[in-house]
Amino acid sequence: MAIHTQLPIHRTGIKLLDLAIKAQVQMPRTVKRVLGEKIIQHCVDMLDLMALANASQGDMRTDYIKQLLTRERAASVLFRVSFDARHIGPELWADSIELLGSVGKQAGGWLKRTNRAPAV
Repeated sequence: MAIHTQLPIHRTGIKLLDLAIKAQVQMPRTVKRVLGEKIIQHCVDMLDLMALANASQGDMRTDYIKQLLTRERAASVLFRVSFDARHIGPELWADSIELLGSVGKQAGGWLKRTNRAPAV
C-alpha cells in the first residue's frame, strides 16, 4: 500500500485545494465566507477521504470512495454557482473543472478496482 501522499489522486487533490483558496481570494466579500469556505471544506474533506480510503480495505474503502465522489460533485456544483454568479473568473472555473474531473475519474477507477478485489 502506497502512502496516501504519493497517490496521484492526492496530488490532484492538493492542486484542487490550492485552486479553491485562490478562488476564495477572488470572491467578493459578501460570498467569501459562505461559498468560498464551503468549497475549501469540500476539498479538505476530499483529501481526508483519500487518506482514509487508502488506509482501509473492502467495504470501508468503497464507502470512503463513494463519499469522496459525493464531495467532488458538491464542489463541482459550488464552483459552477460561483462561476455563473461571476464570483470567479473563467480561468479558475476551467482549472477547477479539469481538476475535479481528474479526481472523479481517478476515484471512479479506484472504486472499480476495489469492487473487483477479493475480500480480505
